[in-house]
Amino acid sequence: MQFFEYKLFEINTSSIYANTEKDESRTIAIVADMGDDTPSLTQMVERFQDLLPYKSKLVNIREFPFKGGCISCFNCSTNGKCFYPDHFDKFLREEIQTCDAIVYAFAIRDHSMGARFKMYDDRQFCNGHRTVTMGAPTGYLVSGVYSQEHNLQMIVEGRANVGGNYLCGVATDEGIDDPIHRLMTIEQLTARITYALHHQHQQPANFLGIGGMKIFRDLIYLMQGMMRADHRFFKSHGQYDFPQKKRGTILKMYLVGWLMKSKKLRTKMGNKMNDGMIKPYKDAIDKT
Repeated sequence: MQFFEYKLFEINTSSIYANTEKDESRTIAIVADMGDDTPSLTQMVERFQDLLPYKSKLVNIREFPFKGGCISCFNCSTNGKCFYPDHFDKFLREEIQTCDAIVYAFAIRDHSMGARFKMYDDRQFCNGHRTVTMGAPTGYLVSGVYSQEHNLQMIVEGRANVGGNYLCGVATDEGIDDPIHRLMTIEQLTARITYALHHQHQQPANFLGIGGMKIFRDLIYLMQGMMRADHRFFKSHGQYDFPQKKRGTILKMYLVGWLMKSKKLRTKMGNKMNDGMIKPYKDAIDKT
């Protein structure tokens, strides 16, 4: 099935690029980590923008003035507002999440997307566990030997499935095509994104998507008293399909949520919440 779909997109690419005028009815965000040290990635992004029939918005996160990484303060758990004064939460929601599709561009570093993308992803906790971009197609432009990065492949596939995004594919500068792992050329990736936007194409979630959402569902149902923004989102989107009934834990989390309303108490508590979260793991390690 995957191979047939791959060939289908491949043979239709010639008709998609016939018109060089950009269609402004849709916007694709390109979230990139690039600079003078990533010349190949820069060329890939430029090529993708040239081929894309829709207008695009390039967001180079290397240039964003991050004040720091997420410190797990849970200040955003009630209203989604990050305590940092760099306004990343507003920038994320207004400049990236409003786009019709999102393409991530990075050079592989230390078997990962790199430290800058790690900070970018961590700071997205201002969205909590809410799949706010569900339905938006996503794709990747990757510089490096992605075909040998099996853990990174799992992360890319998993985040798309859990987020409810159709993974259009991963274009690399390796010079190989691999329909099984969705490796393709920039032309093929552009064709898939165009097709997905035009037909509002979605695919059923696989094990990663179903399993991931069940974990989040159970977590948020238990912690609804504290993570109120997540709770409202899950409830309004019908994501509480089979909630469990651990009422004692739920009541405790309501109490924690009530205490967290006080700025004075939050300051006094400091990192005690983090200590409590890692206590079971610390106890297990101490016993060994």
